[in-house]
Amino acid sequence: MLTLEAVSYRYAGATRLSLREVSLTLGEGEVVGVVGRSEAGKSTLCLVASGLAPRTLGGTLRGRVLLDGADSSGRAMHEMARDVAIGFQNPGTQLSGVATTVYEEVAFGPMNLGIARDEVLRRTESSIDALAIGALRDRDPDLLSGGQQQLVAIAGLLALSPRHLILDEPTAQLDPAGTRLVSDAIKGLAGGGVSILIVEQKVDLLAGVCDRVIALDEGRVALDGAADQVLRDPALHAMGVAEPSGVRLRRLASEAGLAPEVIAGALRAEAWSSADG
Repeated sequence: MLTLEAVSYRYAGATRLSLREVSLTLGEGEVVGVVGRSEAGKSTLCLVASGLAPRTLGGTLRGRVLLDGADSSGRAMHEMARDVAIGFQNPGTQLSGVATTVYEEVAFGPMNLGIARDEVLRRTESSIDALAIGALRDRDPDLLSGGQQQLVAIAGLLALSPRHLILDEPTAQLDPAGTRLVSDAIKGLAGGGVSILIVEQKVDLLAGVCDRVIALDEGRVALDGAADQVLRDPALHAMGVAEPSGVRLRRLASEAGLAPEVIAGALRAEAWSSADG
């Protein structure tokens, strides 16, 4: 498990806390979504959970981050990286900058972990297939579009075979087809026992992949519960979080006085539209 116990964090030079007494546990194979308004602490939560803060960013951390029950504060960043992988919204911060092909880029992470050659090749092939980027394997990562680079960066994370995966708005630059590929990859990883923490503005994606959702407000956990319950909580709107399509359609139809069968038909139409991208 990946556990945060009463974690508070302040960036170096900041006058206020970015996280306040946050407690969170990700169990094996559990997918937890994170929502909230801008500067609610979502990205900071990812940095703290991954170990990047305060190790590489400085700042002050109170509370504990536990990996499988053990306090991680004494572990070096390269040791944390073996168990916890993190992906960012901007793929430019994720790619190595030294690989000349997509294949080399995806293989870069496991190679640096000293994994046996045959296992590196297996992971690389599997990750490329999972994100359907086989046509890009011989392309230069620097010459790809932002969306293509994001898929490559996520494939590189999959190749690390982490036990815990943290994703900070991984589909921000992706079209509906790319978003579905990431969704499928998340479901596959969770099915294999990987715990996943994902920050996303695409609440329909969260509704489809998450077991739980937490909402942050001014650095605190304001809501925490089953995904379907939290995502339809009216309090989310006050936090600047959009409603999932199904919730929005039900509300609008109810406000218009439409019969339940009309609402059901609208939901089916919305599902077909989403499936077609």
